[in-house]
Amino acid sequence: MKIYTLHKKQQLPISLETAWEFLSNPKNLKVITPDYMSFNIVSTIDRPLYTGQIIQYIVTPLLGIKTKWVSEITHIEEKKYFVDEQMYGPYALWHHKHFVKEIEGGVEMEDIIDYKVPLGILGQIVHPFIVKPKLEEIFNYRQQKLEELFGSYKK
Repeated sequence: MKIYTLHKKQQLPISLETAWEFLSNPKNLKVITPDYMSFNIVSTIDRPLYTGQIIQYIVTPLLGIKTKWVSEITHIEEKKYFVDEQMYGPYALWHHKHFVKEIEGGVEMEDIIDYKVPLGILGQIVHPFIVKPKLEEIFNYRQQKLEELFGSYKK
């Protein structure tokens, strides 16, 4: 069983409070997801992020195929980090840690995603050609969109 890791860091010129407020609101995930993925939350989101929260999405990650994705928020330490884990969806495993910390002149945001592709050896064969580049594209888009929303970090 091969588990892959995607690791991204970004610095933004905003306060810790602003970063946390944006990142911990599930509704903002649509804002930082490429339009072609047709991302939609189907759960009712009527309160701030909390441990045990179940969030259901419909997303079109590849080849126009709509996919249901169900994740659970498993850990939260306010203004420090939260973790979402896929309960149902396109991956055999998806464990996404979101960290945020105050730095001089802004915040540093860090995403660490541990994931396993489905379909055994076939999934491992297509991973470097399809899955990994697609995830890189999605998270690069997120970084770009966050810079558009909040500005570029200059130390």
